[in-house]
Amino acid sequence: MNQAPYRGRFAPTPSGPLHFGSLVAATGSYLEARSHGGEWRLRIDDLDPPRVAPGAVTSILRCLEALGFEWDGPVLYQSRRLPAYHAALHQLRVLGAVYPCACSRREIAESALPGIDAPPYPGSCRGGLPPGRHARALRLSVHGMTVEFDDRLLGWQRRDLERAPGDFIVYRADGVYAFHLASAVDDAEQGMTDVVRGADLLESSARQLQLMRLLALPAPRYAHLPIAVDRSGKKLSKQTKAAPVDFARPLAVLRAVLVFLNQAMPPSFESPTLPEFWRQAITHWDLQRVGARLQAPAPG
Repeated sequence: MNQAPYRGRFAPTPSGPLHFGSLVAATGSYLEARSHGGEWRLRIDDLDPPRVAPGAVTSILRCLEALGFEWDGPVLYQSRRLPAYHAALHQLRVLGAVYPCACSRREIAESALPGIDAPPYPGSCRGGLPPGRHARALRLSVHGMTVEFDDRLLGWQRRDLERAPGDFIVYRADGVYAFHLASAVDDAEQGMTDVVRGADLLESSARQLQLMRLLALPAPRYAHLPIAVDRSGKKLSKQTKAAPVDFARPLAVLRAVLVFLNQAMPPSFESPTLPEFWRQAITHWDLQRVGARLQAPAPG
């Protein structure tokens, strides 16, 4: 069988401008795709209206353009893909894989054991809604389910989904489809062969693989990059008020990303033009040099 041509993507959530951590994911996915002669797609994960910051989409696109990223095809907006997610959710319901849940976060926290990201859902509503309670979400049943996959950087991964996260939400009562369901559907429909992103999404990959398995969708290969953290060891994110990328100094910013990703820095990287920088970066890119570090401090 011929292997499908490489196709990767970058899928930021427009909850604010890009920061160094998100630029690491963008650069790593871009260089891995281009070094394979493949496509690099851009997707905006704007499913959850309260999380979409005014002007964030424009800011993200301007930043990527100023740094010399070139994506293939039109930008895909998840907010315009609701019929596809509705169809996938219907398929899960037909399979009997989802059920309504009335539990609040507080109830879960009070009744569950500590988990990796949050208390795992204890399955309280798996047998039916309690009398007088109304559904707050639809959850995917992962009773007895494990997911295994070979990460290209971190090696063999095995996740007991029932232990963490437990039955997870795929649809909220306020009409919002969950990130995991939308990502699984979009990666398959866009023909993604590879997903390169931060190691903070390692658990998300396991959940999305389970959804792909249930929906009979093709699964990509994964590579999870080190997480950029601040001096206190906290992951750089919009929640921790990470500084926006200074795209007025594109070469300095991009060189810092390559240093973070442990890439070779030939002398020609000292003062190239932006197009030459990318040509050199693509030529010298080596995913295996990134190593299996889960965390590393961001420069500065």
